Amino acid sequence: MSQHGATAHPDKKEPKLPTRDWFILPILSLLTVLTMGLGTEVVAHFLFPKTTTEITDCLIYDPATGVRGKPNSVCLEKLPETPLTTYRFNSCGHRAGYECGNKPPGTYRIVLTGSSIAMGARVAQDKTFAALLPPVLTHISGHPIQIYNEGMSYGTPHDVLLRFPEIIAAKPDLILWVLTSRDVELSSELLPPKEDPKPKSLIHRLIGYAKDSRTAVLLAYYMYKSPTSYAKLYIVGANAPNYLRANFNRDWQNHLIEFDGYAAQIEGKANAAHIPFAAVFVPSRVHAAVLSMKEQPAGFDPYKLDREVRAIIEKHGGTYIDILPDFSLIPGSEEHYYPTDGHPDAAGQAMISALLAKQLTAGAIPQLRPNNQTLLSSAKSPLAGK
Repeated sequence: MSQHGATAHPDKKEPKLPTRDWFILPILSLLTVLTMGLGTEVVAHFLFPKTTTEITDCLIYDPATGVRGKPNSVCLEKLPETPLTTYRFNSCGHRAGYECGNKPPGTYRIVLTGSSIAMGARVAQDKTFAALLPPVLTHISGHPIQIYNEGMSYGTPHDVLLRFPEIIAAKPDLILWVLTSRDVELSSELLPPKEDPKPKSLIHRLIGYAKDSRTAVLLAYYMYKSPTSYAKLYIVGANAPNYLRANFNRDWQNHLIEFDGYAAQIEGKANAAHIPFAAVFVPSRVHAAVLSMKEQPAGFDPYKLDREVRAIIEKHGGTYIDILPDFSLIPGSEEHYYPTDGHPDAAGQAMISALLAKQLTAGAIPQLRPNNQTLLSSAKSPLAGK
């Protein structure tokens, strides 16, 4: 007697897929993946547009005289995560915000040099710390202060050394060298790295396209934008930058030796011209993130490179402007950098301006000390003593 709902006979075989399905199903799966990928790329292009032009279109690369801007040129640049930025270079090829030439009578001129952070990359010129600092320093010191910005993308120590005659020609009362970890790491580099002339295989080209795709930017942007994710992905992992560790490896010891050699030559030229020389170290985004941590990860020392750079600058007769201790007091300071590009945004430039104003007027530079009227005004302020 048969029973309803009885299970199939165990020896009964499942019907085989038609041969065509073995081809159709993988093709459908591939088309689904491609459609999703293309859709994500379209959305990413909409969320993260970029210009076809960039700052490199306005730069001249000369191995004999260094990198400089094309005189009287203008370039527009928008990277996926940055606002549209205009770069205007004067007749001397500097992004100074005004024409080069003699300084106004009675003005104390600071000539700024360094690489892209000094130049104010990815930020409008009037929002760079080079533009924000002068009125603050003028108010505090009581006499006109001017900053002439000769900072330049790819302005490594080697490049600064080559362009030093231009710095002297600007008739500075003070030279301020803005340094980053990349300047120490790439002291001897001169021009942007050249592309490998060898033809790339299809696989390498596909990998390169994936890395440069707007989808990759979108994923990296949101991963790095979150301080928690950023710390887990980049700071605490095994690939964390060695310059943040308590003990430098052999490579970084050699970087410091090489940097010392360039610093000796640059400061020697300033001393020979009888021009006061100062330097400041500005942390990278990952460096700022470690400084902001309440507890430092085991084996890390975010002040070690700062101490090493200070020792080198002071050994050759320069003044060191130390902003890292104050940097550590700013919660989430890394949030004022572009997540994937890594340069300070407008808020980051303003933050650096405030920290520099405090340290430059703290007494190390006599001409920038607060005058009596400023001190009197500060004492009468209702905020004084709070």
